Amino acid sequence: MGHYYEYLHTVGFEETNLVGNVYYVNYLSWQGRCREMFLKQRAPAVLDDLNRDLKLFTLRVDCEFFAEITAFDELSIRMRLLELAQTQLEFGFDYVRLDGGADTLVARGRQRVACMRGPNGRTVPARIPDALARALQPYTAGLAEVGGTA
Repeated sequence: MGHYYEYLHTVGFEETNLVGNVYYVNYLSWQGRCREMFLKQRAPAVLDDLNRDLKLFTLRVDCEFFAEITAFDELSIRMRLLELAQTQLEFGFDYVRLDGGADTLVARGRQRVACMRGPNGRTVPARIPDALARALQPYTAGLAEVGGTA
């Protein structure tokens, strides 16, 4: 599967529903958090660019569930790059419950992101910033860059 960026998370009570398992929208929230922590730790120059005119638009997210998780489960959310085009990226996320060596894949998700620039209401597609492409390089094992204009 190649290399991945890892975000560790402990499930809290506030992330569970009345039945006691994790409410599904939290998985999508964790995708966003994982992506944000990646930018903070591996691509801080992109954060500066976001404060100017760069925008990262999430175009699509999904998540498939394989097992339930509950409060105080320890998770590893593992992000990897699935596709790199000129203006868009697609990430894959594996949600792994850490069970002291018997780790369990509990869910798998995807997220498609477009790079845009310009003022709100008049944004246009933009090339993926060099700083972001460089930061993603360790997570592209076996991935061929796409030359299209996605």
